[in-house]
Amino acid sequence: MVQVTLWGGLVPLADNQKTLSVEAGTIRELLRKLQERYPGLEGPIRNEVAVAVDGQIYRNDWSQELPPDAEVFLMRRLAGG
Repeated sequence: MVQVTLWGGLVPLADNQKTLSVEAGTIRELLRKLQERYPGLEGPIRNEVAVAVDGQIYRNDWSQELPPDAEVFLMRRLAGG
């Protein structure tokens, strides 16, 4: 089970919960389960999210495995260049 902390803009889309517990083995599975539980998260997760797992940021590698008891943050993806 991982603990997921949402950035402020996602909280209203997740029944006003800032922190969620989710059983998932990979980032992809985690994001899928969040979208199933809270359909309003689908758009932001598809287009605007980066995922930090125990301090390491992932923007595209959704196959990354999640360690048990991982601390996960969903953050707004930043564009730069």
